[in-house]
Amino acid sequence: MNLTAPVVHVVDDDESYRTALQRLLKAAGYQTRAYASAGEFLITQRESAHGCVVLDLHMPGPNGLELQEALSIRGEKLPIIFISGYATVPLSVCAMKAGAVDFLTKPVERDVLLGAIEAAMTRSDEIRSTEETSRQYHGLTRREREVLAGVVEGKMNKTIAAELGIAERTVKAHRANVMQKLNVSSVPELVQISVRLQNSLIQSNTSSAPI
Repeated sequence: MNLTAPVVHVVDDDESYRTALQRLLKAAGYQTRAYASAGEFLITQRESAHGCVVLDLHMPGPNGLELQEALSIRGEKLPIIFISGYATVPLSVCAMKAGAVDFLTKPVERDVLLGAIEAAMTRSDEIRSTEETSRQYHGLTRREREVLAGVVEGKMNKTIAAELGIAERTVKAHRANVMQKLNVSSVPELVQISVRLQNSLIQSNTSSAPI
């Protein structure tokens, strides 16, 4: 298995349904792994953190919602697509509020499922990008973060220098370091990164709030 490629994790206690889903997904070009229960998924070491979970709602032992909660507690951010033959509106609302990408009812049409998986993979890419940006941001020094804040607010170098009590050439040096560490080449990119980090923080706080 390519460890850098995204993986679709299929969690369903129905063996024939798991097999059918895996065949469909492999034919569509996805790498897959299958699990017969939520417990099996939780204890299995996953080579790739990139991908999504296609998750049955009703299973013996921990159900899909309980697995979703367990992953959230563990800090795992794999996007989830629920599939169920016995869904109710309250359950689907609960799953979506907890961050599920989609909630589909069996039998699922091929194009509908693949569309949901594509959306989940897009979210997975966004999560990975945000996490990498967050690591880069936390690699900045305190002064570099202060300079970044000033740049994002649209302030001139001399204004930032005056507010921080440092020389303008020092601001320029910090600004260059910030650009290099965040791997960007323009102020608009810095603004985009700042917005992405702020949105990530808001989502994190929202997801931790009681439903």
